[in-house]
Amino acid sequence: MFKNIIVYRIGAGWSATVAQMEEGLEADRFVECGASQEKSVGWVEPRGEAHGLLVEAVGGQLILKLMVESRALPGSVVTRKVKERVAQIEASTGRKPGKKEIRDLKDDIRLELLPMAFTKQAAVLIWIDPQARWLVIDASSQARADEVVTLLVKSLTGLAVTLLNTQVSPTAAMSEWLISQEPPAGFTVDRECELKAADESKAVVRYARHPLDNEEVKQHVVGGKLPTRLALTWDSRVSFVLTEGLQLKKLTFLEVVFEGAAAGKDDGFDADTAIATGELRKLLPDLLQALGGEVALA
Repeated sequence: MFKNIIVYRIGAGWSATVAQMEEGLEADRFVECGASQEKSVGWVEPRGEAHGLLVEAVGGQLILKLMVESRALPGSVVTRKVKERVAQIEASTGRKPGKKEIRDLKDDIRLELLPMAFTKQAAVLIWIDPQARWLVIDASSQARADEVVTLLVKSLTGLAVTLLNTQVSPTAAMSEWLISQEPPAGFTVDRECELKAADESKAVVRYARHPLDNEEVKQHVVGGKLPTRLALTWDSRVSFVLTEGLQLKKLTFLEVVFEGAAAGKDDGFDADTAIATGELRKLLPDLLQALGGEVALA
C-alpha cells in the first residue's frame, strides 16, 4: 500500500473529527485541468469510488489521497515555436523582437499549445494516525511531500506539522552500524548501500545485491564516505531503504506479514490499510529508538 514514506509529527494543538476533516477536504476536491490550465491539485476518494468519502477511517487510522494532474508541454516544442514566430516577425517587418516581446511570445505560445497537451496524473496516499500524531506521506521526493502538506494545511484548519527529528542523524547512525557491523536491535542490514564523500571529490560508491558486512565497506566509511542510503529489514517483516533525510524508500511488506490475512473480495482496501498501518505503527517507534529517540518539540 505504501512504497516510499516521509513522516511528520502533528502539532499538539490540532484535533478534528472525521466529519470536520471531510468538510475541509471537500472545499479542495480534485477537478481536472481546464483547457489552458497547466496543473490541478485536489483531494480524491481513497477507495476510488466516485462521489465517495475523502477521509476513510479503518481501525482508527485515517487515509486520504491527493491527486496531481499536469499538462505535459515539452520546453523544446515551445522553444521551436518561439523561434518560428520570431523568424516570421523578422521576415515581415525587418526587425528583431526584443527580450520582452520574446517573453510575451513564449507566454502566448504556451497558452495556444496547452489545450493540445496530454495530461498525466499522479496520486499520493496520506495516512494520519490520530493517536500517535503522525502524518505519513507516500511520496518519493520531499518536493511532492511539501505539495501535499501545503494543501493539507490549507484544507484542515489549525493543522501544523513538522518533519520528524531524531537525536542521532540517520547518517551518523548508519555509519556506526556499518563500522561496527552491528545493526540496531530488531533490524538487519541488507545488501544495498550508497556512500558519498564529504570532500570536494564528491565521490560516490554504490552497492547493490552485495554483502555489506565486510572490511571494504567499513574502510570506505572510516575513510570519510558518509552513508546516504542503507537497506534494512525490520523484524523479518518489512524491508526498506533508509535515507539520510529519514525517508523510507522501497518499502516492502514480506510474505510473513500476509499470513492468515482475510481474503474477502470486498475488504481489499480495509485489509491492506490495516496490515500496512499495523506494521508501520510498530516499525516506526523501533526505528526512532535506533536513532536515539525523537527530539521533543519546543
